[in-house]
Amino acid sequence: MSTRLMLAAAMAFAFGANAQAPAPKSIKMQSTWPASNTLQEHFKIFGERVDKLTQGGIKIEAMAAGQIVPPFEVLDATNKKVLDGWHAIAYYWVGKSPAAALFAAPPGGPFGMDHMDYLGWLYVGGGLQMWRDFYQNDLKLNVIVWPAHPSSPQAFGWFKKPLRSVADIKGLKCRQTGLNAEVYAKMGMAVVNMAGGEIVPSAQRGVIDCAEWVGGVEDLRLGLHTVFKYHYTPGMHENNSIGELGFNLDVWKGFTPAQQEAVNSAVNDTFIQWLTRWQKQNADAMEELVQKHGVQIRRTPPDILIASLKAWDQVAAENSAKSATFKKVYESQRAYAAKVVPSKRYMFPPYSFAANYYWPQEDKTAAKKAAK
Repeated sequence: MSTRLMLAAAMAFAFGANAQAPAPKSIKMQSTWPASNTLQEHFKIFGERVDKLTQGGIKIEAMAAGQIVPPFEVLDATNKKVLDGWHAIAYYWVGKSPAAALFAAPPGGPFGMDHMDYLGWLYVGGGLQMWRDFYQNDLKLNVIVWPAHPSSPQAFGWFKKPLRSVADIKGLKCRQTGLNAEVYAKMGMAVVNMAGGEIVPSAQRGVIDCAEWVGGVEDLRLGLHTVFKYHYTPGMHENNSIGELGFNLDVWKGFTPAQQEAVNSAVNDTFIQWLTRWQKQNADAMEELVQKHGVQIRRTPPDILIASLKAWDQVAAENSAKSATFKKVYESQRAYAAKVVPSKRYMFPPYSFAANYYWPQEDKTAAKKAAK
């Protein structure tokens, strides 16, 4: 074969190979988070990971809240294909069904489960399929969902005065949302539902006495330390919350099998990558809150934590009686936790055991009393 013919054949082969390569897919997704929020950073990392794993085959535009639709319309917008996908947390949809909160890892763990236990319920215990069936069959939405950021454990909240017991929170006007608002209300708080951006100005005007957002870096960025000086942690209301991301089902079906596997891998990769960075950001933020801004970080009184679990049990029982779906999911979580949580307690030493050995924490108030 002549050199000219060989060159022509090579060009024809290259043209044919390029013609067979699928065109890159441009995917528009939006979150419920402001651009400054670290959860938006998780969203961007996910998009970058999908781009890399698909070798540029899927390009995700990870937009912040409000860029196409209002923050709390992202799920419906994805269903209608106004968006190709969304990034949020399931308890935002309790207005559609209270059962939505169960897919965000509700109060109490649930039932003592930590992040890995809860992922076990999702991936091993059938929870993820329940979640997808709930959206597609109960809510009649043409979407498919995955677990995303683990934005917890979250703090109990911010207060203008110190707390000694559950009696001190009764009557306080406190910002909270979703089913967690019902928990706080059963504990005696006067719950006020508002967006995160409204917390600081509302506290400045005296509209609220206390507020809950997330804790650590998120609270620092929101500026809660400028209006409150007592930060109580931990909380039981979101000690294991898991976010969500998803696609319109038709968009998902339009991905090749290899691209779908890349998305699955990107979900898991991003979960670990973001969580490890977030914990360091929280540690830096807590240090800054104390040393630079004079915040007093205190342990939540145990009776408040117990009261919050009892209140959640009441809320869960009430919703189970009203909704067969809520009851089914709730009991599935209980059954999985009944197996893994007691077993894990045999194997895992308490986090506080070695932590107290190397980094002991003492109650400064108690220490002062002892010194007198």
